[in-house]
Amino acid sequence: MASEPTPELTADEIADLETIACTVAREAGDLIVEERPDHLGVAATKSTATDVVTIMDKRSEELLRTRLEAARPGDGLLGEEGASSPSETGVTWVVDPIDGTVNYLYQLPAYAVSVAACIGDVHTPGAWRPVAGAVLNPITDELFHAGLGRGAFLDHRGRSSAIQVTSQSDLAMSLLATGFGYDVDKRKRQAALAAEMTGLVRDIRRAGSAALDLCSVAAGRLDGYYEAGLNPWDLAAGWLIVTEAGGLVQGRAGGAPTADLVVAGGAEHVALLAPLVDR
Repeated sequence: MASEPTPELTADEIADLETIACTVAREAGDLIVEERPDHLGVAATKSTATDVVTIMDKRSEELLRTRLEAARPGDGLLGEEGASSPSETGVTWVVDPIDGTVNYLYQLPAYAVSVAACIGDVHTPGAWRPVAGAVLNPITDELFHAGLGRGAFLDHRGRSSAIQVTSQSDLAMSLLATGFGYDVDKRKRQAALAAEMTGLVRDIRRAGSAALDLCSVAAGRLDGYYEAGLNPWDLAAGWLIVTEAGGLVQGRAGGAPTADLVVAGGAEHVALLAPLVDR
């Protein structure tokens, strides 16, 4: 695939992209909560029988596609449920219409809409980066958002507050989060690593939404996070929100985060955590 142009974005353009991300995330969040059927069923499966798609995943992604195309004609799009279009501007929107679909299916209040504007080739690992993004938990009405060079913020109950990662540098006192894949064999390996980690840290949480885990790191609710198997739509907005909150997000051997590995936290914390999970 030919590489897409990399635009030079002004501060005002980044601010506009951040505003758009927040606006469409809120609209999609309203949709998936207010129009959720009483008896929500599974519309399809993806990688395994437990990797589900609901009709609301598809409706949310279609809403995001329609709104982003109207707001930014010529931008590209990459969505979890298959939406894809090339970019004419160098900006590609990477969206997850419901991050934490299984939680949504079971009505567990830990799922999100994730929207990020990215530059570079989003189809090539390590060849892209987010420049603006928003993650909304529609149940708690918490909107996390950031723009490159603009800081990271949490909007809740009419207030907007700057957020920052923790300065925790003692691994034994750290609260971590992780996640497990849908493939059974992979999940067993991930569980074995998590079992090892429980003897080295304060505790581990597994909430079921990578986007919200990354935002919890950004907001100082978690000291660190690691997971393998993430796709760009799981990662994009949360990655930027962590880095704009003063943190670090990296992959294997300190490179860009990819499906192979994502490690997030304060810089000192990542330096301690990464060698233990980079395997």
